[in-house]
Amino acid sequence: MSPLPTRMANRWEKRRSLMLPPGQGRLYWHVLLGEDPQARAIVEEAHDRLAGLAGLDLVPRRFIHLTTFVAGYSHEITERQVTVMAAEAAGQLARVAPITVTLGRVLYHPEAVVLEARPSERLRPLLEAARFATRAATGRDGVLAHDTWLPHVTVAYSNADGPAAPIIDALGERLPEREVTIRSIHVVNQDGPETAWDWRPVAEVRLGAS
Repeated sequence: MSPLPTRMANRWEKRRSLMLPPGQGRLYWHVLLGEDPQARAIVEEAHDRLAGLAGLDLVPRRFIHLTTFVAGYSHEITERQVTVMAAEAAGQLARVAPITVTLGRVLYHPEAVVLEARPSERLRPLLEAARFATRAATGRDGVLAHDTWLPHVTVAYSNADGPAAPIIDALGERLPEREVTIRSIHVVNQDGPETAWDWRPVAEVRLGAS
């Protein structure tokens, strides 16, 4: 990400044209971390430090996640193709052991506050498996959720324009580090607008499973 921003920007206003109505969704490859005690602990600490600050939507604890890849629109991918995607990804990840990364470094974007997952190279097999499986199952290439592959766990999204200094002062550049072990990746149907948080996992692929 770029150097520390001086201003925050309303993410939802900027993404209004990309918002989908209820009943339409996108399929994402996500690492779901809402049940991981270490991921929950560091995100909850960040939320506690940000409590009372205006202009932020905190990520719901049950949907703490690490976005890997966007497979496509849910209405363009059949249930059968999701099954094939999961099987293809399982084949790619069968010899990949659970991956441990460290969360602690705070990164700031005008539209979000995130925790970098380090070292990022360890997560590359997840991205490559998601890419391969999406192409194999659908015949189409998916897309990165961001222009640059930078694995991270989002703490909060900006819902207003305003100064960044209060947020940066509250969190600083680093939180006490937590090690998180990733054992699976999910295909998740994100239905409707992002702000609704209407998520439904439709497939799970475990690492190192024959």
